[in-house]
Amino acid sequence: MPKEVWIIVGVVTIIFLVSIWWKIFAKAGYSGALSLLMFIPVVNFILLLILAFGEWPIHRELRLLRERSGQVPVANVYYPPR
Repeated sequence: MPKEVWIIVGVVTIIFLVSIWWKIFAKAGYSGALSLLMFIPVVNFILLLILAFGEWPIHRELRLLRERSGQVPVANVYYPPR
C-alpha cells in the first residue's frame, strides 16, 4: 500500500482512540482532555491506575449528594439473592 494510505489509517486510528478515551474520562467525571495524555508512555499507565483504583469525581459527588439527602450509602444496602 502507498505511504499516504498508512498515514491516513494512522490519523484515523489516533482520532478514534482519543475519542474513546475522551468518553471514558468524561463519564468518570474527569476532563476529557486527559485522553491526550494516554499517548505518553509512563503517564498512560499512571492514568490507568487512577481510573482503576482512585475514587472517581462522579462517585464522590454521588456519595456527597446521598449523605446530604440522608440516604443509606450503597455499600450498606443488602440485596437478597434472586
